[in-house]
Amino acid sequence: MVWLILPTYQEAGNVERVVTAALEALERAAPGDHRILIVDDASPDGTGAIADRLAERHPAVRVLHRTGRDGLGPAYLAGFDAALRGGATHVMEMDADLSHDPADIPRLLDAAAGADLVLGSRYVPGGDVEDWGPVRRLVSRAGCRYARLVLGVSVRDLTGGFKCFRREVLESIDLAHARSHGYTFQVELTYRALQAGFRVREVPITFRDRVEGRSKMSWAIALEAIELVPRLRWGRRGRALGAQMRALSDMR
Repeated sequence: MVWLILPTYQEAGNVERVVTAALEALERAAPGDHRILIVDDASPDGTGAIADRLAERHPAVRVLHRTGRDGLGPAYLAGFDAALRGGATHVMEMDADLSHDPADIPRLLDAAAGADLVLGSRYVPGGDVEDWGPVRRLVSRAGCRYARLVLGVSVRDLTGGFKCFRREVLESIDLAHARSHGYTFQVELTYRALQAGFRVREVPITFRDRVEGRSKMSWAIALEAIELVPRLRWGRRGRALGAQMRALSDMR
């Protein structure tokens, strides 16, 4: 059973399109053996109501309503818990703004036959980013390089959010103690999987900027990454280093 987790906040303009496309892709990849779980953080734009209507129309769609906006990490943790309790053998995650192409879902699932965690990667040969300006490209690549160097891993796209986990990975990496609320959550889960000895494979994808709605990225999320990444590797010593690096960033 394949479960796809879609965290949403203010995605009224995207949620129906992404769910429709993802259902088509999942039906090709895992016919009759899939679920989509929309995890909505009380979006004030009506995303949750649209999700409920989709669940009424499509038996494979489920909706988890949370009481407030609590960050990407906690939304995914709630979704993972529901998927594992629902009998998932593979758990996928994907952005709900169509930045990730649902047509790539079968490719990630195929790759999972020989890996424990599959990453849709912008930064391996064949991967690409469209519709970003040079500054955003530079910041994204610099963030990935920073995380790779600090953590000492070879994965090229640590910050991406298009993934496929085998059930055993999520059961083994101590999700209850995940520290990240923002996009560093993606770095943390991949690093924990590598530390636990699981096989991680990157599959090239093309990432496209959203057309509808606004990005959830903020300076607070970026600063969380600067501070948290050293802590993932070095614990308390990394906490002090991360705090120093954040202080330097705040001075700029």
